[in-house]
Amino acid sequence: MKRRGFLWGGAACLALPPHLALGQGQDPERSLIQTARRAATRPYRPDRTPLSAPFDGASYDSYRGIRTRPGLSGDLALGPEFRADMLPPGWLFREPVTIDLPGHDTRFSPSLYDFDNRYFGADAAGQDAGSMGFSGLRLRHRLNAPDTWDDVLVLQGASYFRALAKDTVYGLSARALSLGTGGPTPEEFPRFTRIVVFGTQDGLRFGCLVDSPRASAALIATLHPGPRTVLDCALHLFPRVPLEDVGIAPLTSMFQHNDIGPARIDDFRPAVHDSDVLVVDNGAGERLWRPLANPANVQMSAFADRGPRGFGLVQTPTDFARFRDQEGAYHRRPSAWVAPKGDWGAGAVMLLEIPTENEFADNIVAFWRPRDRLEPGAHRFDYRLDVTAPGPDPLPPRPEPFWPARSASGVEPNTGNARLFVIDFHTSGPLPDMIGADLDIGASQGTVSGQALYPLEARPGTWRASFLFTPKAGQEVAELRLRLRGQDGTPLAPVWLHRWTRTAQGGV
Repeated sequence: MKRRGFLWGGAACLALPPHLALGQGQDPERSLIQTARRAATRPYRPDRTPLSAPFDGASYDSYRGIRTRPGLSGDLALGPEFRADMLPPGWLFREPVTIDLPGHDTRFSPSLYDFDNRYFGADAAGQDAGSMGFSGLRLRHRLNAPDTWDDVLVLQGASYFRALAKDTVYGLSARALSLGTGGPTPEEFPRFTRIVVFGTQDGLRFGCLVDSPRASAALIATLHPGPRTVLDCALHLFPRVPLEDVGIAPLTSMFQHNDIGPARIDDFRPAVHDSDVLVVDNGAGERLWRPLANPANVQMSAFADRGPRGFGLVQTPTDFARFRDQEGAYHRRPSAWVAPKGDWGAGAVMLLEIPTENEFADNIVAFWRPRDRLEPGAHRFDYRLDVTAPGPDPLPPRPEPFWPARSASGVEPNTGNARLFVIDFHTSGPLPDMIGADLDIGASQGTVSGQALYPLEARPGTWRASFLFTPKAGQEVAELRLRLRGQDGTPLAPVWLHRWTRTAQGGV
């Protein structure tokens, strides 16, 4: 699934299979959940509805030339605070999605759209649509200015959705559900089959019907846009078969390069990423800080936990100079934080990192995986998803005064057989007493040496930790862990983690 597909877009009266039909005269939210439950009791039936012209031949460029028409498919009022656009099918988005909006006719027709003459003939809007449906829904809100309806949420492509906070641009995505992510067999991508807006009192409340070969689900959410855009989510999950590789509250992002190294990207920009760190607040009360990597090979990391308090993919830099990319505006890409409601029990926060040579494919996935397999039946996971401005400030507050503002590494220049790591810990508050402060650094294999801790005169409030890591001959991987503590053992910063692997050329 290509990430750029979610950035553009301008319910059908599409006949659903009998087991997916919503109950008439019922509470629509309950009916959507019951529909998902019933679907799981029957074999999965993929929707093979073909696309008709002119949508079937849409390319990357021509798809952007299909635009919603105000009052027909776009700019549809949902109460005083929201507007909706029903997105056309085509290009990457070929599977139909039924949409229900209160007070609006949501039958699909090409006449709902305008077609750019550079790509489409004059009769494009009048062609037969067959039984196609929409590809998703875009919600807009006066997010940044009182007279402009800005994008705030797009639901499009498999079960992906992207939200924006005030003064941010599109970056990472969330998903309703993932199955088999990072496993030995091809990943299964559950998809939205129906999107229903229930109402707009106290935020916009909506539901998504999700279906896949091994499970069905209903995601029920309430959207609260603002400087911190919040989605209060409830995933009602109904496995068809036992699930051992489920991903709950998945977040998907892109990381190409920054200072963490080893560098293999030839680029004019010093950094390119939608997110640069995985942060985990575990059930033991620790905050884990794991800088992301663009590894030579696919790697999966598991952070075992019980009763997680939260996890997120965070974009920490907020300065244009960190990226030097005006078009990409990476310094304005949002962060996302998942806060479970209730006890999610035992499991692990999983992190998948996939090698990439460019910025056009998402290569980072983080999600919660329960320890015990989910048997057929009903399972529910409630959580709050916060989409915020970049930087450390929107993270849940912690007692530690420092945070790892920058992580960097490079080959040790004298021998070339070790790697030098540098972590700059910064505080914007009062500087704690650093007399007797201690670095506790460990490696699962190999040797740590030359550790040092000292203030940076050029950056008040910043202390730099550095150390050398020397792998053993033939060693391919090592887990590094650094704790910064006060003289009395009090944590002064999150636990810094890193997985070292050899470069594609076999170097350190």
